[in-house]
Amino acid sequence: MLKPPAVAPDARIAVIAPASSSKPERLARGMEALRARGYDAEFGRYAQGRLAPYFSGTAEERLADLHAAFADSEVHAIFCTRGGYGSNYLMEDIDLDLIRDNPKPFFGYSDLTAVQTWLLDELGLISFHGPMVAADFAVDDGVHDASLDAALDGDAVTAGAAEGLRILKPGRAKGTVYGGCLSILTSSLGTRFAPQTEGKLLFLEDVGTKPYQVDRMLRQMVLAGKFDGVTGFVFGEMLECASSGASPDLLEQVILRVLDWFDGPIAIGLRSGHVSRGNVTLPFGIDAELNLEEEPVLSYLEPAVQAE
Repeated sequence: MLKPPAVAPDARIAVIAPASSSKPERLARGMEALRARGYDAEFGRYAQGRLAPYFSGTAEERLADLHAAFADSEVHAIFCTRGGYGSNYLMEDIDLDLIRDNPKPFFGYSDLTAVQTWLLDELGLISFHGPMVAADFAVDDGVHDASLDAALDGDAVTAGAAEGLRILKPGRAKGTVYGGCLSILTSSLGTRFAPQTEGKLLFLEDVGTKPYQVDRMLRQMVLAGKFDGVTGFVFGEMLECASSGASPDLLEQVILRVLDWFDGPIAIGLRSGHVSRGNVTLPFGIDAELNLEEEPVLSYLEPAVQAE
């Protein structure tokens, strides 16, 4: 486990775009919101770029910003602008030694799942599945303040019914929280960047995927052995993951059917990643307890950062 240092309220923060470009007005609003919180937030050199058909820059430029943000001793945390697509172009050339020597909180979700799980698997670097600048800070009520502050200050994160968590299958389990965007996790199967999910308390989320598509991805993970030894499942809000005219609970039926062999607890609805509001920060790589016996709650057992 490689825990980064805690982040002071006035710390310098680097904002980078390892994947897709963002609309300038959303970037401006997001940066304004970050700075209003007291952070000294600055764009990476290529974070505001645009390159056809949908990238923020060439792979070399995007990787350079990632490396520069980690290498800069004055930067204490890194936030991505948005996900979209393109992080997989960076994977083979990420300088693991540089990042190991300069650990710091790295915030993202969606397409950034690939980078975050790779750094966690290879280095043990705690990752932060949480708000991004153009996606969440740019909108009103886009960020869940309590979990963000807890993750950066060194307090243990807790999420429950108020954060959307609901019980699909009761039970109780402990494990190392891990996961991210289901589409990205499944797309990495068969590569050396495939997620190391075995034995984890697994968080899975996605957006705009129909129930049969979620079914297919879950089955692919099952067939790949990626659910072997998993202690519990927590699904996200699963925003817009519905089929027109179908039963509103079709997705929940699909999940329970695909995982009908699983004996542990299963929850759904936790607002982290692609969400309608209040994006909850979930640190990946540290232990937590999932209690679905009465009121649903996910309680982290330790902080995600080291006190300075």
